[in-house]
Amino acid sequence: MGATEQPMIATVIPVLNESEYITACLDSLIAQTYPASHHMIFILDGGSSDNTAELVEEAILRSAQANGPKIELHSNLGKFVAQGRNKALELMPSTITHVLELIGHSTVDAHHLEVLVEEWSRISTMEAQQLGALGSRVLPRKGELDTVESWVEGALGSPLGSGGGQFDRFTTSAPCKIPAFVLHSRHAVVDVGGWDESFISSQDSDLSMRLAANGYALWRTPKTVVYMTKRTGLMRWLKMGHRYGFWRTKTVIKHPKRISLREYLPWLGLLVTLSLVLANMDWWVLPPMAYACVLAIEAARMSLKFGRFSMILGVPMCLFMLHVSFSVGLLDGFIRRGKAPSDRA
Repeated sequence: MGATEQPMIATVIPVLNESEYITACLDSLIAQTYPASHHMIFILDGGSSDNTAELVEEAILRSAQANGPKIELHSNLGKFVAQGRNKALELMPSTITHVLELIGHSTVDAHHLEVLVEEWSRISTMEAQQLGALGSRVLPRKGELDTVESWVEGALGSPLGSGGGQFDRFTTSAPCKIPAFVLHSRHAVVDVGGWDESFISSQDSDLSMRLAANGYALWRTPKTVVYMTKRTGLMRWLKMGHRYGFWRTKTVIKHPKRISLREYLPWLGLLVTLSLVLANMDWWVLPPMAYACVLAIEAARMSLKFGRFSMILGVPMCLFMLHVSFSVGLLDGFIRRGKAPSDRA
C-alpha cells in the first residue's frame, strides 16, 4: 500500500438478531472520515427473526442521502460467520483490496478506517513479510454499563480473564498471533482459501493461523479501537466461556502451535489439589486459598479502576465462572462436534 494509494475497503458484518445494536454500528461506519467512494459495507443476515433487516434498509437510505458508503444487505443461507464472510468475498467487486471484519454489536470511531490505512502503510514499510492482517484494540461499548456488564468488563480487563486474546489491553503496535477485528489484505485471504466453514466459532483465529503459516505478517495497533457489547447476563457469560474453550480446542487440534499452557492452569490446579487430598496432606488448602486471594486482589483492583463497589463480588464470580466454563469447554472440544452457539441472541 503506497503512501499516496487509497485502498478500496469492504467492511463485512454477519448478523443475526442485532436489532438492538445494528443502527449504531452502521451509523459509526457511515460517519467515517475515509472517502466513501473507497468503502463498501456488506451485511450478511443469517435469518434474523427481529427487525434487523428493516433497520439495515433504513441505514442504506441514510447512507445514500448522506453520500456515505454503499451498503448492501444479503441473505446468509449458511447462517454462520464464516459462511457469511466467504459469501461477501464472492460478492464484492474485484476493485476491493482490503476486507474489514466487524460484528453487529460493535461501533468504531469516525477515523477508524483512515487510521487503519495509515497504520497499514507505516507497518508495511518496516515489516519484512507481506502484511496480511492488522487488528485493533477491543474496549467496552460506549455509554453507561449495567451491573452485569461492568462485572464482565472487569473480568475481561484482568489478566486472569483476557489472556493474550482479543480482549488484551495492549498499548503498543506489534506483531501478534491472533489480532481482533482485522483489516485483511483481500489477496492474502483468498490465497489461504478464505474462512474455514467447519468453524462455527473461532473462525478468525483459524484464519490468522493459516495466514501466519503461509508467510503473512499479523499485527495489531492500539491506535484504532472497536467498542464491543459483551454478554449482559450471567448465563450467557457462562455459555460464552464454554464456547470459547470448546473452539479453542478445535483450533489447537488443527493448529498445535496455537496451544497456550496457561489456559490449562485451572485443570492443573484441580489435579494438584485432588492429589494432595488423596495423599491426606493438609497442604491441599493452599492452591484454593492462593486462587481465592488472587481473585480478591483482582476484585479490589477492578472495583477501584471502574469505581463500582459491586465489582468486589461480581468480578471474582465472573472470573470463576469463566475459568470453570472455559476449562470444561477445552475438555468438551475433544469429545463433541461443534454446534450453533446458545449464548448469542
